[in-house]
Amino acid sequence: MAATAEAKRHAAKIVRALSRTYPDAKCSLDFQTPLELLVATILSAQCTDERVNLVTKDLFRKYPLAADYASAALPRLEQDIRSTGFFRNKAKSIKGCCQALLEEHGGDVPKQLDALVKLPGIGRKTANVVLGTAFGVASGVVVDTHVGRISRRLGLSRQKSAEKIEQDLIEQIPEKDWIALSHRMIQHGRRCCTARKPECDDCPLESVCPRIGVEDND
Repeated sequence: MAATAEAKRHAAKIVRALSRTYPDAKCSLDFQTPLELLVATILSAQCTDERVNLVTKDLFRKYPLAADYASAALPRLEQDIRSTGFFRNKAKSIKGCCQALLEEHGGDVPKQLDALVKLPGIGRKTANVVLGTAFGVASGVVVDTHVGRISRRLGLSRQKSAEKIEQDLIEQIPEKDWIALSHRMIQHGRRCCTARKPECDDCPLESVCPRIGVEDND
């Protein structure tokens, strides 16, 4: 169902407030190439970006190309990323993804959403991260735990699943704002609108936030 005019006006106020507060917000994962961002995003599942950045400092030097991951012995790759958690599944995803990159894309990361989500271990969220941050392509809105939580508190969505929350955001917010929006909401979630103790009284969005679910700590 299409968003109402009132919902779009409410969303526009939120976008403006976030833009004023976090004008320089960007992805906190360290990377130099689309491949590095793809690998870092896979590693970031259930892991802090700070930990991922520590691991990838050496990892990216050891595996500069998709061919290096594709030919790596799985046990060795597992050990190289072990501290990020769920290392067996992540190593399998990275190796399988890079093998597919070699076979289907000449080792390069594709710039199309449909092509990215067909790669092993790559879902819509990871694809949106890579397309938006590495290529500047607004394929959708990245919905992580911060974006999901804040979207519900702000009344932008009542949904629980990332896919449905993303659809609500896409319907209410212009495409030109999609990439920056996720970076700014993530930063807001880390600095102010935290899961357990949101700083509502000092929040820059206080005037436009209905605080949905805050009393119940979500």
